[in-house]
Amino acid sequence: MSSSAARARRERIVTLAEDTGLTGVDELSARLAVSPSTIRRDLARLTADGRLARTYGGAMALTTAPAETPLHRRTAEAGKAKQAIAALAATHVGAGQTILLDAGSTVAALARALRGSRGDLTVVTPSLTAVVTLGHTDGVHVTCLGGTYRPISQAFVGPLTEAALERMTFDAAFLGTDGVSPELGVCEADTEQIRLKELMARRAHRVYVLAHATKLGAAPFHAWAPWQPGWTLVTDAAAEPAQVRALRARGVEVLLAAPVAR
Repeated sequence: MSSSAARARRERIVTLAEDTGLTGVDELSARLAVSPSTIRRDLARLTADGRLARTYGGAMALTTAPAETPLHRRTAEAGKAKQAIAALAATHVGAGQTILLDAGSTVAALARALRGSRGDLTVVTPSLTAVVTLGHTDGVHVTCLGGTYRPISQAFVGPLTEAALERMTFDAAFLGTDGVSPELGVCEADTEQIRLKELMARRAHRVYVLAHATKLGAAPFHAWAPWQPGWTLVTDAAAEPAQVRALRARGVEVLLAAPVAR
């Protein structure tokens, strides 16, 4: 292959990494119709040139800073996968429990799934979406964590939210995320949200991260919460096997939700 074709391919790799945050070897191989070994050599060259940063099974852009997507737009994405994840996550919620629901569209799908819960359930959440979804559900007691309102996520953050959490404990916390990495953990748009997510996890006996398959291997932002012992990832059956193996090798329990019936 000519050197000009190789250069053009590498430019395409950089563009893809900047658009998606993180790009995998297998994905690039399929997209660019070259062998995985060729992609690995390209990634090594781009890393040496300081244009990409290597990750497990791929690479990420050094200067990626995409805009955060509003919640109302994310709700329409991967709807069937989110329903499947929510249905599986709901089976881990028991009557009489006190649970914490994070913000995010997949956790919002879990809130909808809990409207059919039997027995008393206490839900604590910074998510206005979850409050509205469960606020009139029989047998579900809802507590909203106040703070600084973020319209883009329809949820509260900040010192007031954190102060309330410090005075509570939970049987389980269900967290959303913008991206999942075996090496780095779970991703959010900024450090304020990551700080809140880590505090949520510390106050819960069990922690579930809900993320549909396309978020595995994605690194759209640069704020991360590392994986902690005992955390469980709930994703859908479309998850790439290599990503699942890498997560399990890190000690993360991974649950795969079967597709919902049409």
